[in-house]
Amino acid sequence: MARKLHVFPQQRESRRGLSGSAVYRWLWLRDLILGGSFLFLLCAWLVLAASRWAAPLTPVVAISLSPLALPLYAGYSLLRMLLAYGLALLFTLLYGHVAATNRQAERVLIPLLDLLQSIPILSFLPAVVLALVAAFPRSNLGLELASILLIFTSQAWNMTFSFYHSVLTLPRDLVDVCRLLRLRPWQRFLKLELAAATIGLVWNSMMSWAGGWFFLMASEQFSLGDRSFRLPGLGSYLQLAADRGDPWALTLGLLTLIGLIVLLDVCLWRPLVAWAERFTLEEQAEAAPPRSLVLDLLRASPALHWLRQHVGQPFWEAVAQLLNRLQPQPAGTSALLPGLQPAHHERPRSWLRRGGALLILGLLGLLALWVCWQGGQLLVQVPPATWGRLVLAAGVTWLRTLAALALGTLWTVPVGVAIGLSPRWSRRLQPLVQIVASIPATALFPALLVLLMALPGSLSLAAILLMLLGTQWYVLFNVIAGAMAIPRELLEAAALFGVTGWRRWRTLILPAIFPYLVTGLLTASGGAWNASIVSELVQFHGETLRTFGLGAEIAAAAGAGNYPVLLAGTLLMAALVVLLNRLVWRRLYHLAERRYRLA
Repeated sequence: MARKLHVFPQQRESRRGLSGSAVYRWLWLRDLILGGSFLFLLCAWLVLAASRWAAPLTPVVAISLSPLALPLYAGYSLLRMLLAYGLALLFTLLYGHVAATNRQAERVLIPLLDLLQSIPILSFLPAVVLALVAAFPRSNLGLELASILLIFTSQAWNMTFSFYHSVLTLPRDLVDVCRLLRLRPWQRFLKLELAAATIGLVWNSMMSWAGGWFFLMASEQFSLGDRSFRLPGLGSYLQLAADRGDPWALTLGLLTLIGLIVLLDVCLWRPLVAWAERFTLEEQAEAAPPRSLVLDLLRASPALHWLRQHVGQPFWEAVAQLLNRLQPQPAGTSALLPGLQPAHHERPRSWLRRGGALLILGLLGLLALWVCWQGGQLLVQVPPATWGRLVLAAGVTWLRTLAALALGTLWTVPVGVAIGLSPRWSRRLQPLVQIVASIPATALFPALLVLLMALPGSLSLAAILLMLLGTQWYVLFNVIAGAMAIPRELLEAAALFGVTGWRRWRTLILPAIFPYLVTGLLTASGGAWNASIVSELVQFHGETLRTFGLGAEIAAAAGAGNYPVLLAGTLLMAALVVLLNRLVWRRLYHLAERRYRLA
């Protein structure tokens, strides 16, 4: 893979007549100033957050709509998003790796992942909030952890599915090379699995942040029966501004959110997109690869170069030696023929390991029985008429979900392919798409309701639109990642043989993006069911508007503290999502793994 030679600033300045040593000292001074300022702001930010977390428990905080409070609220929300994303990334790498490399574990982990993404946020919100508040009764730590965990649930699933499917569809020749080179498991993970999944993981990370912003308002302000909980942040600020119908405060909150999104795009996502281009599966460099000024400054920084050479490299060598001791190099026979294991590697499990495994399984079984018993006691309280209403409401919500997915796919596939195949359009539209996708549709819903309530269908049509605004980006970002991952050689071969128009789409583009499209539709489907809860029941100017659907039933039950109906609706939604995943999406996954992989 060709690498681009960078001309460092000191080299350019020396050509203009400045000495290299003077430029080098200036660059060191610049790094010290910028690095010191960044560390000072970071420490101040963390100290303010820690003082808030350690303060006595305050379930309901008075949210100020003053513009002066917006920087502090933005800092609180950004910290929650960062912590939730870090937790989601760690979960993705561990869970996705085990599910993709261990067939026995896959039979359990993937259905469990389907179940986890099918459970709506508001359904387990009461249990999570009350449990964490009870665990930390003297501080705000429980509420903060609950908010972070709720944001995590809106970020983790699409990232995990993306990483899992990237590992499943690895080119067979690269897998064979790793076996021939007898790479250790951690080396294979870093050099092959993580590298091959980087492009999709970066784009799905951006989608996860957009999903986190979408549910930010629900994770910072919620009601459980007669109890209310509120955290200071951009989400609670926007929710209060929408409830009061204050257009000035709502505009300021949205502008602050957009400014934060632009800052993250410039300082984080655009550098990551440019850096991830090194992992494309092609031999020649792209004609116009993505560029990032921040990434160029980081690469040319002498301070970072010194830290990488004197701190990072020795630390990594020590970690590599430790991992090498923990994971011996595979034997030649087992590396080339995985089904044949040498006799000296077949060691029976000790009675201690077997006893520990049985003990863990027994405890998990007892926990499952207790949960089923408690849940059964709640479910018997739901009358048959309520069950019938819930089933009918589930059918209506399913139709809205299909409509949202169909409308989203119609425009995201051609636009995503156009952006992914054109570096110029990718540089121009990627920041705009990231900004638009990150604006919470729930914050715009009060303004949209004024227009949509006058149309036929009223809130039913508005609910489809809100579900579309919250889920179409899953498909778009995955399609962009799939188009960017198409090897340049295949595109050039298609052009050389005159394959254009619909034939080019049918024979090259659609098969190449099919695995990414399935991932996007799968996560968008789960996101649409979750979005139905906030789209079918809306608080508007102090008035509650609702339309018939399973999301409205769950939201109403959560707000009223009706736990039997809440559990019944949650189980029904989870069962429907898992059933659709088993009958539709899982089969498409296997089709993508079997027929549409670069082998």
